[in-house]
Amino acid sequence: MSSKSKPRSRLVADRRYSAKTKTGGGSGGGRGRPPSRSRKTNRKSSARRPRGLVGMILAVPLWFLRVFWSLIWRGSVVVILLVGLAVAYTAATLPPVAELLDGRAKGSVRMLDRYGEVFAWRGEQFGGAITTDTVAPVLTKAIVATEDRRFYNHFGLSPRGIASAISINLREGRGPLSGHGGSTITQQTAKLLCLGRPYDPQVDGSEADYEAECRRSTLVRKINEAIFAMAMEARYSKAEILTIYLNRAFLGAGARGFEAASQRYFGKSASQVDTAEAAMLAGLLVAPTRYAPTNDLKRSRDRASVVLGLMAEQGKISESEARQARANPATLSEAAQARAGGYFADWVMSSGPSFLTRDTTEDVIIRTTFDPRIQTAAEAAMKTIFADKVKEGSEAQAAIVVMSSDGAVRAVVGGRQTKVSGAFNRAVQAQRQTGSAFKPFVYAAALDLGMSPNSTVEDTPLTINIPGSGPWSPKNYDGKYRGRVTLTEALRNSLNTPAVRISEEVGRENVRRTAEMFGIKSDLAAGPALALGASESTLMEMTGAYAGILNGGRSVKPYGLTELRLVGESRSLMDQDGGMGERVISETAARQLTYMMSKVIDGGTGARARLPDREAAGKTGTTQAARDAWFVGFTADYVAGVWMGYDDNTPLTGVTGGGLPAEIWQDAMIRVHEGLPPQPLPMESGGEPVALGGDNDGGYSERQAPSRTQQRRQPNPAQAAERIILDVLGKILGGR
Repeated sequence: MSSKSKPRSRLVADRRYSAKTKTGGGSGGGRGRPPSRSRKTNRKSSARRPRGLVGMILAVPLWFLRVFWSLIWRGSVVVILLVGLAVAYTAATLPPVAELLDGRAKGSVRMLDRYGEVFAWRGEQFGGAITTDTVAPVLTKAIVATEDRRFYNHFGLSPRGIASAISINLREGRGPLSGHGGSTITQQTAKLLCLGRPYDPQVDGSEADYEAECRRSTLVRKINEAIFAMAMEARYSKAEILTIYLNRAFLGAGARGFEAASQRYFGKSASQVDTAEAAMLAGLLVAPTRYAPTNDLKRSRDRASVVLGLMAEQGKISESEARQARANPATLSEAAQARAGGYFADWVMSSGPSFLTRDTTEDVIIRTTFDPRIQTAAEAAMKTIFADKVKEGSEAQAAIVVMSSDGAVRAVVGGRQTKVSGAFNRAVQAQRQTGSAFKPFVYAAALDLGMSPNSTVEDTPLTINIPGSGPWSPKNYDGKYRGRVTLTEALRNSLNTPAVRISEEVGRENVRRTAEMFGIKSDLAAGPALALGASESTLMEMTGAYAGILNGGRSVKPYGLTELRLVGESRSLMDQDGGMGERVISETAARQLTYMMSKVIDGGTGARARLPDREAAGKTGTTQAARDAWFVGFTADYVAGVWMGYDDNTPLTGVTGGGLPAEIWQDAMIRVHEGLPPQPLPMESGGEPVALGGDNDGGYSERQAPSRTQQRRQPNPAQAAERIILDVLGKILGGR
């Protein structure tokens, strides 16, 4: 049995395309393929691309544009990768922050006066490591407001700041990298670190050359600086970067870091500064030397006012706080304001061991003999006399030294400009003829050999035949002669012929040795003019030599350093307590010479130096043609020397040692002795008169001087033995 059913229809997929898409015919109705996507895209591109002549013209530029764009974005990726690698490598090589805080190549020297107070700084001062947590918060606000207001928001570079700086430089006619730099605090810190390259004297030469190289603004260096800055941002926190900056920034007056600057200018720690002081310190960053308050306080305050405005504008402080800070500007500490002792400090630095002073790599503290009150007195005396009695515009100079009888130097004024450092110090460096200020050493030799202040000598015309030069006839300053006079009268009136006669009588070699033992180290004249001060010396040497007369006849070496030690150490590396040395003349001779020199002030050539309330002794000195004028003298408490003249040896007009130098000496000593009770001078006038020989018509000759032994008293046995020993030692050591 068969069953009938409808035939099943074929399974046919739904048509996906319309008949319009079929290609070709054929039995069975062939199905069409979907068009290619690329062909469809190309047809659309072809539809947009200009055809014809315009298309041909634009085809080449468009191709180059596509190639250029491809190179740009691929090159940018490569550059970014290379910069990233450089930043990562640099960041990995950066040391810990603690190793970067003190980058000085040299150490510092801090000088204390005789009372233990700081009065001068030398070298590169570093007050100790500080951090953003230990300084006053207002100080970091002032720094950020002034130097980099976006410091906490950038990655080490400020594109906006760089673009602005380049625009300003071009407008002002400079190169794009010259002048304004647009540097962030991070970039400035990178410069301070010299991009991680430490100072090497063998390679860099001087430290100044090294720092100049670190500040150079070339394109290559700017690129390296940018990489280093970004590496610092990757390696350190913002607080750590700012900490490095706080410790390494130079702020004038030798101060490295804000702690040193705060101590230098305000005498306090950076943790204690107020708003006005913080603004002044931050204002120094733009030009440390120019705006240093010790150079120009008004200029520094004006700059601080600008900083206060920036802080208020950025909301770091309120307007009322800014007004209050402007109304109460920062003031300098007493030590910074005085700027005292510049010449003294320079002298101590030059006289101490270089490896612990001028070239020290350590931080050193030097205790000195300096007395700021006496220094101020000496400076004021010089200013007063020059202001009142010297013609305006005069270029004449002067110098003053004050010391105690043991050689402890209390004050040094090396020139009319007193607030200086590193200047020519006429008190120490100027070798000048001493004139009659040398005569006390002639009389010292005579008194030590037995003469007395009452011994007499001829003041009559004198001629001495000098081999190779012929006859030499010294004359008195006034051209007059007084016949026979005592040694006291001869010194009081600064007579020349008696001084030469005495020098020839006692022997020039004795005079020379006496002066040298008292501390005159210069090359002393060999001829008879030795007695009249034809040799040169410094004011420091002369004042020290006179101190030997005051202390009873012992030699003196002027000194200013009493203790030297390293910062943080309690043990001293150097100590000195007194500068007195061996005996030069007997104490009796020294007391008699003091008496004779007191008469110079009491009615002699030094009358203008007379003090109103106490005894004083001294000696005037005026060289040939008045090129130098001196007054050196002492009281029972202090010895002081004054020199006056021109640096180029121009003769002084109407000035002698008994004139302006004596007046400067008097004014200084009155100020120095304020509050000190009067003390008598150690002097005596005793001794029997002895008449010195010598023919009245001047029959001395270089080879036939009168015997110095015929009319002297015999010294006591102890003096004689001491003299013999000194003579023997002199022959062995000095060849004399």
